[in-house]
Amino acid sequence: MVYVPTTVKQPRETTASSPERAVGTGWLILAGVVVLGALVVALFYTGAAAARQLGDPGALTRWGLPVAKVLNNTAAAATIGALVFAVVMLPRRVGPPGRKPAATAAEHPAFTRVMLLAAVSAVAWTLGALGVMIFTYSDAAGLPLSTDPTYTQGLAAFLTDFSTGRAWLVTSIVAAVLATLLFGVRSPAGLALTLVLALLNLLPMALIGHSASGNDHNAAVNSIALHLVGVCLWVGGIIALAVVGGTLGGQTLPVLKRFSALAGFAFILVVASGVVNASLRISDLGQLSSPWGLLVVFKTIATILLGGIGWMHRQWIIPQLEAPAGTTASRMSARRVLWQLIAVELLIMSAVLGVAGALGRTAPPRSEELPTEAGPARILTGYDLPPEPTLSRWFTEWRFDWLWIAVALTFAVAYVLGVVKLHRRGDSWSPLKLVSWLVGLVLLTYFTSGAPAIYGMVLFSAHMVDHMALTMVVPLFLVLGAPVTLALKALSARRDGTRGIREWILVIVHSLPSRIITHPLFAAGNFVASIIVFYYSPLFGFALREHVGHELMITHFLITGYIFVLSMIGSDPVPYRAPYPMRLLLLFATMAFHAFFGVSLMGSTSLLQASWFGTMGREWGPSALADQQVGGAVTWGVGEIPTLLLAIGVAIVWSRSDARETKRKDRAADRNNDADLAAYNSMFADFAARDAGTDRQGRPTTPRGTTTAGDEDPVQRG
Repeated sequence: MVYVPTTVKQPRETTASSPERAVGTGWLILAGVVVLGALVVALFYTGAAAARQLGDPGALTRWGLPVAKVLNNTAAAATIGALVFAVVMLPRRVGPPGRKPAATAAEHPAFTRVMLLAAVSAVAWTLGALGVMIFTYSDAAGLPLSTDPTYTQGLAAFLTDFSTGRAWLVTSIVAAVLATLLFGVRSPAGLALTLVLALLNLLPMALIGHSASGNDHNAAVNSIALHLVGVCLWVGGIIALAVVGGTLGGQTLPVLKRFSALAGFAFILVVASGVVNASLRISDLGQLSSPWGLLVVFKTIATILLGGIGWMHRQWIIPQLEAPAGTTASRMSARRVLWQLIAVELLIMSAVLGVAGALGRTAPPRSEELPTEAGPARILTGYDLPPEPTLSRWFTEWRFDWLWIAVALTFAVAYVLGVVKLHRRGDSWSPLKLVSWLVGLVLLTYFTSGAPAIYGMVLFSAHMVDHMALTMVVPLFLVLGAPVTLALKALSARRDGTRGIREWILVIVHSLPSRIITHPLFAAGNFVASIIVFYYSPLFGFALREHVGHELMITHFLITGYIFVLSMIGSDPVPYRAPYPMRLLLLFATMAFHAFFGVSLMGSTSLLQASWFGTMGREWGPSALADQQVGGAVTWGVGEIPTLLLAIGVAIVWSRSDARETKRKDRAADRNNDADLAAYNSMFADFAARDAGTDRQGRPTTPRGTTTAGDEDPVQRG
């Protein structure tokens, strides 16, 4: 262990200026050695770095490619982990404990160090991605690195004409942009957007991490994407924690508690996605004895061991650090063990990263080549043609979309935990909102993984059922659950200058983009215009042919419908609420537009995406054009039912709003003895008395336009 003192002098009560025991530079260097050692051992064991008999690219490529991949993966994790710490874990400035720092206060040393880690890691990410890009072409072409013009022309073609080359080129460019931004961006919003960009830069790696011809390509891509996110949050967080440990001072316990919660989520994500991905690449458990399988077993054991260490953090170390002031020795012992365990975690994770680099160079037991007997549906969609749909098959056919299953499970658990926290605090929450939210998530899972999603790839009518459900049915239940209101009630406000989930929700709700997209006119316009833009543009074909397009389509349908329903009947806070007559007018306008779009499809004689739906090779069901006309009827008929329910909901909310306003006025009248009504009646009594020529006591008054004898005009009197 080494001591890392803080570099900025601060008062004792703000940053604990005394040196704190933490993970030093020596441990970080040792972790790098462990990564390379594990990679070399795993490559020798599997023979992945051995010379090939045909098309051998040379030793430099055979060894350089896995090293570059490990550098790319480690640097990506460190960049994302550092950004997570900067955005939600660490205060930006130094301040008194438990109070928001002043805007003019000095930058917190932990924040300074984590931003340096992010910038340096982004540079390493760029170099790693460039190395993978160059070595991947050399490996695929079977040619050693060369400066020959023919070689460079082939490399250029690889980067522009092949999906793998394009993916690594995009990754390299985005990583370079991140590195440039991280040397200058310091605002919370700018760092949050940079974090989003860094997470999106994992997508190209997920898309090329599994063959498009392999078994269940979509599930494999989603599981790899979730695995990468979990690894980056977990491994990157440990790296960031090790780097900033000596500068945390009084923030050690809050940061440790926050990271412990994040690490628990990441652990579940890594384990679950790893199991799914491994199950797609083996056909029986006996294949775990293969070189590829043994590497997976090693990763699994190491991950479980890391999970056990994380459990020790939560169950023993954190309670010890929270112990009363009288147990100083116990807290110091806990701090020492804390950093020792973090150092051990760092070394184990380094070994896992090295093994993972070799695993990517080892062929899995199950072949990922396209079967020779593949039909048109398998070639187009990546899956065999499903059987003819029947009533029972609409409930028994499943193809799990693990991305949306993960989203649904995460939101369900988070919502239930929020409700439990409110009840423990003594606050109430409507059971109907809980049921509505859970029903919405169940429907989301069904319409993304069930029969509508499966048949929606081969039948336009089924696709429209899926579309209308994701746009109008699922959001209806989710909005009624009021998740934002629950989050604002359940989550505690932070007072140390950091932004947690609650603070970021408030920032988003009050932001300019939120004011625009949640405005009822924009929400309704986006709701109806999206149909035309999507179905009568290349976006529809992109969503059918590309996995990214398919997931973006689901995301767009869901968010568009959610915002529209929220603007109509939602109870969550939004910047602007439309008057109730306007809401009904917008609903009837969207109903008319859906009817127009559905009728136009019913009468259409041209097939949308004929190269897709017209060449599916179906021997059952109606023709592609007849099925499209059925889809138009679905749009017209099924789409109007949720709209009518929304209209009824608006009417009910309107009625309840009037009732609440009446009760409010009644309560105000009770408090002031009908002062408003008395003043109103007094005003009319004054008017009546004035018209009668008397005051309120019955005494005569001078009518308007007349004068008394003493008040005559002197000119007239003369």
